[in-house]
Amino acid sequence: MDALYPRLLVGRFAECFGFYDAVLPELTGATLARGDAAGPYASWDVGDEGLLALFDRAAMAAVAGTADLPVDAPAQDRAMLVGRVADVDAGYALCLRHGARPVAAPADRPEWGPTLRNALVRDPDGNLLELQAY
Repeated sequence: MDALYPRLLVGRFAECFGFYDAVLPELTGATLARGDAAGPYASWDVGDEGLLALFDRAAMAAVAGTADLPVDAPAQDRAMLVGRVADVDAGYALCLRHGARPVAAPADRPEWGPTLRNALVRDPDGNLLELQAY
């Protein structure tokens, strides 16, 4: 189960995929779990734990509300933390009660995975967090 893992938001997906697919197996013993160089998503696991995921930056910007900014604007996210939770709606409400700023309310996202439900928030310092269940 992927409790918490980093996701890099990249603009050059195919090149980044090639890099991580080449180095992660030797450096960490990770294997490709999902995706390919065509994107927009790929992830590598060590055993049954998520190690790293890549996601197309423009695809995330569309959901995070930053798509209208230039691709290299400082406000464009380059990384985020992703946590798998039992209840996305409850987790979202908990984060908001403790000072998170809402980005994307809980929603089903079948285009990202047939049973995926997620929500996005920013912590008090502006870091992007995704809560997901599938």
